[in-house]
Amino acid sequence: MQTACVAVLLLLLVSVGSSEEILVAAAADLNQVLPIVAGRFERETGNRVKLSFGSSGNFYAQIQNGAPFDLFFSADIDFPKRLESAGVSEPGSIYEYAIGKIVLWAPKDSSLDVSKGLSVLLDPQVRKIAIANPAHAPYGKAAVAALQNEQLYDRIKDKLVLGENISQTFELVHSGNADVGIIALSLVLGPKVKETGKFLTISPGSYPPIRQGAVVLKSSPNKAAAKEFLEFLKRPETIALMEQYGFEIPKAK
Repeated sequence: MQTACVAVLLLLLVSVGSSEEILVAAAADLNQVLPIVAGRFERETGNRVKLSFGSSGNFYAQIQNGAPFDLFFSADIDFPKRLESAGVSEPGSIYEYAIGKIVLWAPKDSSLDVSKGLSVLLDPQVRKIAIANPAHAPYGKAAVAALQNEQLYDRIKDKLVLGENISQTFELVHSGNADVGIIALSLVLGPKVKETGKFLTISPGSYPPIRQGAVVLKSSPNKAAAKEFLEFLKRPETIALMEQYGFEIPKAK
């Protein structure tokens, strides 16, 4: 009996010791859904996932400067592609995990009728419009493109307030520091947000597709666990969850 107990204890120690923690740099549009995915992955594998959310462009710069991430989830697949070209990522590990969408969003108690589309931004009561900083946030670039497509950008550009990332952009509107915002569909479909505002999905044809990609970094000491997490995203149940949060999942080639 004593020998059996020791064996069980050793087995437990080995299993605990073999778990890994992966550090994930993730685009802010994932901050509603990725914690759920990570929680499921942790329960199944015993590995831990530490998530950091921010703008894709800022993370790209940090990774180039040696930031110790294992995985990078970018809202613009071009950033992972550049890392691969520079030899910073694991060759062949890029995975296009989603295509994002933008929406016009206003708080529930706003008198703005967002169903009118982007032209509502010309309403005199709209003093501040929040978008993500297009210099380093893909959703900000998409917002500018959509406004230019409707020939509105030059007419409302003086009203723009810029969020550091798409999550901060949402907070600008949610907190009342902006009247309306162009933000990620994935953020407004979160359970805590759904009932607090109203939105209109902006036509995907009015801006370039927001193709999002993930990549394992060459400097990662936990490549096996990082690759396992990427594979976890390809499961039907994970894909269904991502779709539930408004992401379009590219068809496997």
